[in-house]
Amino acid sequence: MVYSAEKLSEEKVFKDPVHRYVHVRDRVIWDLVGTKEFQRLRRIKQLGTTFLTFHGAEHSRFNHSLGVYEIVRRIIDDVFAGRPEWNDDDRLLTLCAALLHDLGHGPFSHAFEKIFDLDHEEFTRKIILGNTEVNRVLVRVGADFPKKVAEVIAKTSEKKLVVSMISSQIDADRMDYLQRDAYFTGVSYGQFDMERILRVMRPREDQVVIKKSGMHAVEDYIMSRYQMYWQVYFHPVSRSAEVILTKILHRAKQLYKENYKFKYELMHFTSLFREHVTLEDYLKLDESVIMYYFQIWQEEPDPILSDLCKRFVNRNLFKYAEFDPAREYKKLAQLTTLFMKAGIDPDYYLVVDSSSDLPYDFYRPGEEEERLPIHLLMKSGELRELSRESEIVDAISGKRRTDHKLYYPADFLQDETTGAEWKRQIRSLLE
Repeated sequence: MVYSAEKLSEEKVFKDPVHRYVHVRDRVIWDLVGTKEFQRLRRIKQLGTTFLTFHGAEHSRFNHSLGVYEIVRRIIDDVFAGRPEWNDDDRLLTLCAALLHDLGHGPFSHAFEKIFDLDHEEFTRKIILGNTEVNRVLVRVGADFPKKVAEVIAKTSEKKLVVSMISSQIDADRMDYLQRDAYFTGVSYGQFDMERILRVMRPREDQVVIKKSGMHAVEDYIMSRYQMYWQVYFHPVSRSAEVILTKILHRAKQLYKENYKFKYELMHFTSLFREHVTLEDYLKLDESVIMYYFQIWQEEPDPILSDLCKRFVNRNLFKYAEFDPAREYKKLAQLTTLFMKAGIDPDYYLVVDSSSDLPYDFYRPGEEEERLPIHLLMKSGELRELSRESEIVDAISGKRRTDHKLYYPADFLQDETTGAEWKRQIRSLLE
């Protein structure tokens, strides 16, 4: 039998707290799950530092990737199968892209990427196309199959319908992470009627559309996403942990550039600090490796690196104050000066952090990051953009909400053994 069409002799299932079961019958999917690059995702948390706020948020990108695959499998096999607009030849391509879409994520994802100027999407492409176990599985389907999978994930594929199932304003990726993150954080915000949404999805040449009768389920989904961002993803305590994480990596990188002699060899960080990260080095990185370094860096003579690592490991996080950069830029300058006078380095201990989200947007030609809108399929066969039919969605369309906070170490400011007068002035500005 041709490898691409080969089925397992017996269906395999993963017990899943969100979807109950993840079903695998395709030999290709089962082989991809077994690769070392995919298994690495077990060691990458889905929500980064959020476990320091919501203690249940220990789930991994492995969980999430299986969930996205399962949603896509259900859409294809239960809803699209047999419809003339769906080409079943794209089934395996879509399933593989869904399963592998997060393959290149690094430890603590976005904070890690910012410090070392890395792009997880680029590493996803390198894993799929490089000398890896994942590539060897995909090549067995066809010599150009890895390239096709990578193009879907990168959103450059000509198969727009396939792309929209994995990456759009209503896709399998978002539908899984909202429910999964809500489940593991213990909140109710991310819950919506996915069963209803799947039933009213319809394939079109360039995207998935939603039957008009399912509009209210989509409204609920969009509001769930809005609430999850502000109540969970942008939670100020999680952001505080991410600020400290970022500053640890920034400090270690700075010390390396200054030829600081670390007590322990930096085997896993050398290529990162030299800004020449190979795929082989990247795949050795996971959160257990990073946490090992944070543990040993607590003992470093450098007081800043040591203190920041102790804060992260022991959850002694920065406090925060509301901050408006447009009106309070003079206050920030004052605080910076006072921190320096008090002997507290403002580069590491006075941090402005901004969170911003656009819950839904309609198509605006020519704009950066053009967003394909959600379309409703009317009884007449006409397609109508969601916000033209939904007053709820219209009220939030195109409205970006941004929040700024100022993070600082409150314990340092309470210790008046040094710089007492400066610290009192700092506290008066922050309170």
